[in-house]
Amino acid sequence: MADRDTPVPLEFAQALRELGLVAADAPLSGSPLTGGVSSDIWRIETPSGTVCAKRALPKLRVAADWRAPIARNRYEACWMRVANEAVPGCTPRVLGQHEALGVLVMDYLDPGHHALWKQRLRDGAVDAGFARSVGDTLVRIHSHAAARPELAAQFQTDAIFFDIRLEPYLLATAQKHPELAPALQALVAQTQSHKCSLVHGDVSPKNILIDAYGQPVLLDAECAWWGDPAFDLAFCLNHLLLKCLWVPPVHCALINGFDALARAYLHRVDWEPPEALERRAAALLPGLLLARVDGKSPVEYLTAEPQWRTVRRVASQLLRQPVTRLAEVAAAWAWEVDS
Repeated sequence: MADRDTPVPLEFAQALRELGLVAADAPLSGSPLTGGVSSDIWRIETPSGTVCAKRALPKLRVAADWRAPIARNRYEACWMRVANEAVPGCTPRVLGQHEALGVLVMDYLDPGHHALWKQRLRDGAVDAGFARSVGDTLVRIHSHAAARPELAAQFQTDAIFFDIRLEPYLLATAQKHPELAPALQALVAQTQSHKCSLVHGDVSPKNILIDAYGQPVLLDAECAWWGDPAFDLAFCLNHLLLKCLWVPPVHCALINGFDALARAYLHRVDWEPPEALERRAAALLPGLLLARVDGKSPVEYLTAEPQWRTVRRVASQLLRQPVTRLAEVAAAWAWEVDS
């Protein structure tokens, strides 16, 4: 965040005024918030209080040429509304969304009362109870949406999800690993063929806050899609595995967190047999592991060749010989990390 308030970018000011959130002559100031690669995000002071506004970027801030339509934050706003119906308070309240400008306005969550889960993990504070709450919150959103198939009409985002998730993660990785390309391409087909609920698409510790009551608040649903909920489960569990290499002293606690999150999630799956969803998540997980080293969006905290080799060894083995249980993925990972 900037040290002092500065004039608000014109697109944000225009959006706030055209959405009726501030008067035409209202003074506005604010500061940019850090951490996003896909959007400009600002804290903005208005006469009626502080808001958070984000504007989707047509080209993401990564080394690869990675583009996505700015209309995606319309779907983010829709996801947030549905999620809050399912689990009140699990995401910031939407104040307005300006489709033409690609600007979403929501409640500003004071960092003094909301800790970032990623930072807690970086500090070695791994709470299996909180991981369990994340799994429980996520599955309640998926269950709520799966029971309302009419929601699918609001999330016609197959092309966006392909452009911002399937291609840059799985297919880009397949280009670097031709010998694994059939397995990675099969994961894309699997994910595209199980469309049964509302998917967040970026359930990661960097997008999860811990509120004053110790409950998760999910952010950044720009990848929202009517698709396979197994993607969200695998995507989040992937980060707990990768962080074993980032914070080695707590790798056992992270594996326990993995188990707690997975168990809490699978316990509430009621729209299909839980073992069917688990099988898809377990198959997808090694593809996502490899993607965070060799895809278009490598995690920034794995910077050394030995770390990359560990990811490649485990992921390659599991892509060649898939397992059906998430616990089997965790066991293969733990064995490699321990050795």
